[in-house]
Amino acid sequence: MIFLYIGLIILLPIYAHFKLKITYNKYSKIRSTSGMNGAEVARLILDQNGLQNVKVVESKGFLSDHYNPITKIVALSPNNYRDASVAGTAIAAHEVGHAIQDKEAYAALRIRHRLVPVANITSKASWIFIMIGIIFSSMNSLLGIGIALLAVGVVFQVVTLPVEFNASSRAMNQIVTLGIIKNEEEKDAKKVLSAAAMTYVAAAAVAVLELLRLVLIFTSRD
Repeated sequence: MIFLYIGLIILLPIYAHFKLKITYNKYSKIRSTSGMNGAEVARLILDQNGLQNVKVVESKGFLSDHYNPITKIVALSPNNYRDASVAGTAIAAHEVGHAIQDKEAYAALRIRHRLVPVANITSKASWIFIMIGIIFSSMNSLLGIGIALLAVGVVFQVVTLPVEFNASSRAMNQIVTLGIIKNEEEKDAKKVLSAAAMTYVAAAAVAVLELLRLVLIFTSRD
C-alpha cells in the first residue's frame, strides 16, 4: 500500500507535467487559421466582453501565463503572446476566462483569491508543526495543529479545480463563438486545455492524499 501511495504522489505530477509539455509543444507548432497571436486573441475576447480596462502583457518564462485580479492584467508567456498557434490561442483564451470570472464575481475565484495569502503562510508553517509532532510522539497535538494548517492549503488546491475548469469552458465558448478557431482546431484546443487542467488535478490529488496520510498517523496515536 505504501508503494502505491509513493507511486501516486511522485508519478502523478510527473505524468501531468510530461503530458502538458508534449501536448503544448505539439500544438504550439500548429499555426491557427485565424492568424492571430495570443495577445490579439486575448485583446479581442476582452474587448468583446467589455473588459477594455484589462491589459495584456508579455511575461517571462515557459508557460508563465496567468491573470492577476488585483492589477487586472492578463500575462502571456513569450511564445503564446507573439505566435499565432492553436496552443497559444487556447491558453490566451483561458487566461481571459479568468478575467471574465473576475468581472462576473465568480464565487470560486473569489474564494481562491482570498485563500492565496492565507494558504501561502499556513502551508509553510504547517510542516514545522508536523515534523515536530511526528518526531516526538508525545507532542501529537502539534501534529494536529500542523494538519489543520495544511488543510487550508488543500482547500485552496481543491477550490482551484472548478476555477480552472470553468475558465477553460469559458475559453472554448469564446473562441468558438467569435470564430477564432474552426473545425479541427476546436478539438485540438480542448486537448491543450485538458492537458493544462490535468496539472491542477494532479496537484489537488497529491495534496489530498498527503493530508489523509497525516490524518491516519494522527488518529492512530490516540
